[in-house]
Amino acid sequence: QLQASGGGLVQAGGSLRLSCVASGRTFSDFAMGWFRQAPGKEREFVGGISRSSTTAHANSVKGRFTISRDNAKNTMYLQMNSLKPEDTAVYSCAAADLRFGVPRRPELYAYWGQGTLVTVSS
Repeated sequence: QLQASGGGLVQAGGSLRLSCVASGRTFSDFAMGWFRQAPGKEREFVGGISRSSTTAHANSVKGRFTISRDNAKNTMYLQMNSLKPEDTAVYSCAAADLRFGVPRRPELYAYWGQGTLVTVSS
């Protein structure tokens, strides 16, 4: 089970940190990912972190968003800085039972949490 939190309303240029807490199976066995979906748009990959803590980010967020994980706390984080109105979306976390790498395709993730809404005002 995955539980995402930390969304809210923020002005452009501001920051937010999202958290994704996992329960059930061993958290460190999974690659983790963040996805987002804006109204009327398809779900898109934001970034992810492998079992060995290698990270991957979408080009649209590189240099602004940072993903990390704390296996002792069964938690993944998404630090979002320099937020833009186009970052407004529902952000969801997901877990992939994958030994190496960070999958970018949502169909490779077996477990999903509920989303948390991020709204960036201009």
